[in-house]
Amino acid sequence: MRFLCFLGIILFIGGCRTSVIVPPPQKEPIFKPNVLRVGTLYGSQIYMIDDNGPSGFDYEMSKEFAQYLGLPLDIQPYPDRSSLFRALEQGNVDLIAAAFQQTPARNRRFRFSPPLYRVNQVLIYRKNTKAPINIDDIDEPISVMANSSYEETLIELKQTHRNLKWTPIYGKDNEELLEMVDRGEIKYTISDSTIVKVNQRFMPEIRQGIVLAKQRPIVWMLPPTNSDKTLSQLLAFWHQERKSGNIAFLKEKYFGHVKKFDYVDTRAFIRAVSSVLPLYQPLFELHGKDIDWRKLAATSYQESHWNPAAKSFTGVRGMMMLTSTTAKELGINDRLDPAKSIRGGATYLRNMLNRLPDVIPENQRMWFALASYNIGLGHVIDARKLAAKLKLNPNSWRDLKKVLPLLQKRKYYRKLKYGYGRGKEAVHYVDSIRRYYDTLLWIDQQSTRKQLKKSLIATI
Repeated sequence: MRFLCFLGIILFIGGCRTSVIVPPPQKEPIFKPNVLRVGTLYGSQIYMIDDNGPSGFDYEMSKEFAQYLGLPLDIQPYPDRSSLFRALEQGNVDLIAAAFQQTPARNRRFRFSPPLYRVNQVLIYRKNTKAPINIDDIDEPISVMANSSYEETLIELKQTHRNLKWTPIYGKDNEELLEMVDRGEIKYTISDSTIVKVNQRFMPEIRQGIVLAKQRPIVWMLPPTNSDKTLSQLLAFWHQERKSGNIAFLKEKYFGHVKKFDYVDTRAFIRAVSSVLPLYQPLFELHGKDIDWRKLAATSYQESHWNPAAKSFTGVRGMMMLTSTTAKELGINDRLDPAKSIRGGATYLRNMLNRLPDVIPENQRMWFALASYNIGLGHVIDARKLAAKLKLNPNSWRDLKKVLPLLQKRKYYRKLKYGYGRGKEAVHYVDSIRRYYDTLLWIDQQSTRKQLKKSLIATI
């Protein structure tokens, strides 16, 4: 099965990929006035295609911008930063959406959108390595992508830290360097704080060290000339998206559940994916077709760590930790039978999805359903009503995460129909499943990413 060979290189947030400075091109631009042409890079948080369709923070924002303009979206992935920059300068794309940082060198070449979000540039080292307390404690050269925003930072720091040394690396992206640190092949590199948080789920040995550059803006890039209209439209669109909360929603969707990192749990999950999941993957695929089998598998791991004989002090048992009452209602006569337990859990989860109000958006219904699976639908209904009273959006998981912990405060739960509820536990439960699901999705995408990158390189 594909999960037995899941290690690969993540083609991830593209703001840190190797590039070279290219001279202004002489080629005539290719005009497509009735299409929004967006250049990008493949990456799970930027733009990716899998069996669920296209996804990614920058892809979703690009799709929204195209809809705002009333134009079809022509998303154009490129194999590396230099070809992507060249495409923008030659007029082959209207803008770049690939999680790039705004830097002084890029200021001289391009125009920029308002910041999508901000990141710190941090020193990365391996677990059990003595962490430098300040820049002057860095005792070996930092391996860093050549001509990257990170190398720009080091050049600037060199002016005040004369002993600072680094080795420019060509032909590798940021994720590959992170993986080399994870394996102990290099001692230091630099990365965005957001990239590290996401990748620790797959590379549990990497650690964040000192901050080398603070609050760098992640932006979209536009040509330096003939882009006044696009920039004006983009500014108006940005204002609308911030006011509507859509940017905040996408940030929570792609980054909000990776803030906490548990080294032991991450290592255990990665081992289980190789050694245990292949035994039960066919059952998850069989019973999880319409809800994405990986979400079903992630839920099962959160419940039982894929242990068919799991049992809690509350009496729930099996792969999906069903209560005896729920099992009876679902027609499950043996909770310790993996096939029956998985079938029962999938059915119960579908029931939760079907009972949710229709006004909850499709792309957030699963998180509401999982919270209901954990804490009970009644408490989720209470939390939605409380969210509305607090002038939050009861149909947004981002807002419900803020409200659920209030179910444990007497000030709030004494006025609710279903009373006290373990809301903090429900939030942790859903966020954990999302992390497990993202890891399974990342593993499943590796061969696809490699094939797509090879095909792009072949066209150059």
